[in-house]
Amino acid sequence: MALPSESLTSTFIDDAGESLASLAPGRSATVLDVDASAPEGQRLLELGFLPETEIRVVRRAPLGDPTAFYLRGSQICLRRSVAALVRVLANDPAAEE
Repeated sequence: MALPSESLTSTFIDDAGESLASLAPGRSATVLDVDASAPEGQRLLELGFLPETEIRVVRRAPLGDPTAFYLRGSQICLRRSVAALVRVLANDPAAEE
């Protein structure tokens, strides 16, 4: 059963950047901010998803959820709905090669 698209989006003040949930495996990005209005957002901040943190998408599960991310020397798996709480600025793919 597919989740409604509304549950995968979060509310940010401006439209700069994109959701962490939208990044493809192998891509890297810099965290801009976290929607901390939900308890999950608060926990993400505690786990190290802080502004200006570099993050890389390691892999996605076969059915698309969860996704493994590498940040601050650790791998953390997040469901798509939780990853959508993090807004990132994707790095240029040419610079990642």
